[in-house]
Amino acid sequence: MKNALTKLNRMLSSVHPLILTLSTLSIVGMNLLANKSIDTGTSWLALDCGILLSWLAFLSMDVATHCYGPRTATAVSLTALALNLVMVAVFYVASIIPGVWGESFVPGSEATINVALDHTFGGTWFIILGSSIAYAVSAVINNFLNWGIGEQVGDNKSFGTFALRSYISTFVAQFTDNITFALIVSRTFFGWTMLQCVTCALTGAILELLFEVFFSPIGYRISRKLLSGGSSAKALDLT
Repeated sequence: MKNALTKLNRMLSSVHPLILTLSTLSIVGMNLLANKSIDTGTSWLALDCGILLSWLAFLSMDVATHCYGPRTATAVSLTALALNLVMVAVFYVASIIPGVWGESFVPGSEATINVALDHTFGGTWFIILGSSIAYAVSAVINNFLNWGIGEQVGDNKSFGTFALRSYISTFVAQFTDNITFALIVSRTFFGWTMLQCVTCALTGAILELLFEVFFSPIGYRISRKLLSGGSSAKALDLT
């Protein structure tokens, strides 16, 4: 156990703080934003505002994998997930503390709005469980698939290779994230059919991939800057 913690500490201390910061902020933010659904105008496409930040979590993973390797990137992802759970606990405590949210001061609706805000920040256990499992599984898939593609291609310096690695791994991992969550939460607790689960997982993954395509040049520039600063992926990806 001590050796594992020492190894984790060495991995995290080797990673640029920006990577862990962006990973953590994206997870915390997308879980809060997921409380607001998006009116798509169709019955078969279910999206929420968490999609506005989910791409950042996966782009951060791609940069970390490109610069430090899949094990270190996974360590960063799981650490960010753990920090998110700490924030979930803080939000829950805030939700049960007696008091009134500022936005609840609407004549005649104070109590209703206040309870709704408490529930929004307090979270629901099965949604938190489902999202945590889905993210952990998809992070492992994304990081090792991304690295594996890079090993097969060989050229890891060009934007084309970075894009190829990122687009394939992101789509597969995002679909895995979406379908895992749908099967654990949506199908079990909300009675979704398998068709609904697969359709929403697929369409969500496509939309999230489009975000990745748009922002990948930024991720590539960040990764090149980190590598040019002396980071060695093989040296930092401790075994």
